[in-house]
Amino acid sequence: MTSTQQRAALQRQIWQIANDVRGAVDGWDFKQYVLGTLFYRFISENFASYIEGGDDSINYAELPDSVITPEIKDDAIKTKGYFIYPSQLFATIAATANTNESLNTDLAAIFAAIESSANGYPSERDIKGLFADFDTTSNRLGNTVVDKNGRLAAVLKGVAGLDFGDFEDSHIDLFGDAYEFLISNYAATAGKSGGEFFTPQHVSKLIAQLAMHKQTSVNKIYDPACGSGSLLLQAKKHFDAHIIEDGFFGQELNHTTYNLARMNMFLHNINYDKFNIQLGDTLINPHFGDDKPFDAIVSNPPYSVKWKGADDPTLINDERFAPAGVLAPKSKADFAFVLHALSFLSSKGRAAIVCFPGIFYRGGAEQKIRQYLIDNNYVETVISLAPNLFFGTTIAVNILVLSKHKADTTTQFIDASGLFKKETNNNVLTDTHIEQIMQAFDSKTDVEHFAKSLPFDAITANDYNLSVSSYVEAKDNREVVDIAQLNAELKSTVTKIDRLRAEIDAIVAEIEGEEAEA
Repeated sequence: MTSTQQRAALQRQIWQIANDVRGAVDGWDFKQYVLGTLFYRFISENFASYIEGGDDSINYAELPDSVITPEIKDDAIKTKGYFIYPSQLFATIAATANTNESLNTDLAAIFAAIESSANGYPSERDIKGLFADFDTTSNRLGNTVVDKNGRLAAVLKGVAGLDFGDFEDSHIDLFGDAYEFLISNYAATAGKSGGEFFTPQHVSKLIAQLAMHKQTSVNKIYDPACGSGSLLLQAKKHFDAHIIEDGFFGQELNHTTYNLARMNMFLHNINYDKFNIQLGDTLINPHFGDDKPFDAIVSNPPYSVKWKGADDPTLINDERFAPAGVLAPKSKADFAFVLHALSFLSSKGRAAIVCFPGIFYRGGAEQKIRQYLIDNNYVETVISLAPNLFFGTTIAVNILVLSKHKADTTTQFIDASGLFKKETNNNVLTDTHIEQIMQAFDSKTDVEHFAKSLPFDAITANDYNLSVSSYVEAKDNREVVDIAQLNAELKSTVTKIDRLRAEIDAIVAEIEGEEAEA
């Protein structure tokens, strides 16, 4: 079986498990248990593999907890960020899950122990609360302890049956792939809420390539509204051959999604010392002010959400918003996220941000912010995408690419609204589509009906309108009509009609004559 076939088989199997074991529970509500169990298995096998160190004579799962010395535990936590005793390993618990009458409380105790093992260590912040949403006492699992244990055992057994191969082989990637697949499917079936925490991989790939175009190395990658971390992880995939010096940074407002993002980092083999995901409101309580600037910023912030804005008089003096001289409207925080990203961007880097299209042509404060961005030469490219590319919304969004190292004062516009492939309920960008966009982005060459670069004066003369449709003429796909040919055809048709009428009149006259004689 090829790796592609293995991935496909695993994905079918894990989604079947996710649907079978949840029973009548809504899939969105049940996702924490499937995702959390997959994560529990991953960190167990990851940790056991680390302790065994490639020595086939050691089977960590079979060792008694008593042989673990404080020195072994201390060293392991400093390296891996957490500790799991042999008796706490996923495989150990899954083996007796069906007959364990205290399974739910045992799991709760194990999860608490794994989290608390990091207390007092540098990894404490990254481990704390990881299993907070895996509530083993929740009525979603059933009304009785027996019901709860039965459903938990089914999840454990289902995940235990997935064949990821030997952990030390390249099959480690299968864990991350399976997690991404599950998150994607949950997002696709969750309606609007799904789109708020997951950016489809095909769009993430484009955003990552835009942000890191022609950079041979970056200091750090940052997503100020990171959701489940899908954008950051696409950056990792795109940049594996290069150097990411200080790792992955992100902030997320939703607590459950924040936990998913941290799990996602671990499941893609990013160790605790290479990522920093923080919980909180990026606009009001931003983290990483001491860590900026960032060479690469990727983001798909929530569209047109409300925020404090002018209701907080201190925000106009915030170093992120003060240079523009105006705050984003209270009912539409889009440009607040843009200005935040710009403030955290390094002089050599790029930010690629998914934006609601209205912010590029509306007046008022948003027009003043566009003027600030253009006057200071920060806008490199605006790209319009096809509709229905994202989960939870059918709108055709734009990507804004910001840069602090432009070689000239032109602004590029790319109309990629015609680039998509229809798949199930959503459209997707193929690799060919992404390559076409990136070629235009790289060359900055004008392409009729697709890409156009405009000088500074042309933008200012149009009141700082940054809507792609204002500058890239859409291709007229209407059928071209040959008027001369059409007239000739009409003339021929009229002649035929006249002849037919004459023939019909003659027949009618003949019939009427015969009736008169009779």
